[in-house]
Amino acid sequence: LVITVLAALVLPPSPGDACTNILVTKGASADGSTMITYACDGRFHPHMRIKAPADFEPDSEFEIRHWTGELIGSIPQVEHTHGVVGLMNEHQLAMSETTTTGREELENPDGLIHYWTLMQLTLERAKTAREAIEVMAGLVEAHGYRSTAESFSIADPNEVWLMEMIGTGPGGSGAIWVAMRIPDGSIAAYANGLRIRQFPLDDPENCLYSDNVISFAVERGYYHPASGEPFDFTAAYDTPTQASRRYTATRVWSNFPRAAPTLELEDAYHPGDLEAEPYPLWITPQRKHSVADVME
Repeated sequence: LVITVLAALVLPPSPGDACTNILVTKGASADGSTMITYACDGRFHPHMRIKAPADFEPDSEFEIRHWTGELIGSIPQVEHTHGVVGLMNEHQLAMSETTTTGREELENPDGLIHYWTLMQLTLERAKTAREAIEVMAGLVEAHGYRSTAESFSIADPNEVWLMEMIGTGPGGSGAIWVAMRIPDGSIAAYANGLRIRQFPLDDPENCLYSDNVISFAVERGYYHPASGEPFDFTAAYDTPTQASRRYTATRVWSNFPRAAPTLELEDAYHPGDLEAEPYPLWITPQRKHSVADVME
């Protein structure tokens, strides 16, 4: 069973992209379900949308539209789409996100697919979290990624994944991305800031990534292999400031000690010390979480 927890997030009125995601694997939940949250301070969620499953004729097209309704383009439609309620489909594939921005020069206005459209298309076309990652990667490779960096929670009844994606800049093609499976028995959290750092290159059961994830960083001067340092996705594709660290990491810091009170976290990291040790991507909670625990 997948459970999505949606909650209102009250923050100062200036930022419009205040989203917080908590990811709970089935081994960390009290009832054996997976859970992801979507606390989103966004006016584009006025109600829960329902889209019934549908069949389409060959050569049908799906229209891509901007937030304003303006037609951007179209892509080939699949023969069958799954039913979707909100951000979960009929197969209990669920998704949520936060806008993590990253390097703003990598936003590609020529790309066709915005992150919100990417989520909707994926829920209509995939049945599992792993298949969702394949669908998302294929869509942006074929049609271009339009948004700044995004972090996506992707859950099915058995697995929970975190996927982070960023564009290749104006006139570029495809996208740069990495996805990691949250180990069963663990929880993760993120909030408008990239969280994946070092990741294994030879473990497809637990980590998937685009072919260009390192080569593009080298090409753009974001990563220098000669330094001897291991590749770090966040270090390459984000440029944190003291203010952004306080805005993003503080929400992660506020969640982890609730789940593991004896956990020792670097106190200086979330106030903005750029030299402090980053928080782990996931932790083992000291008790299993119910839906009420996650909401709290």
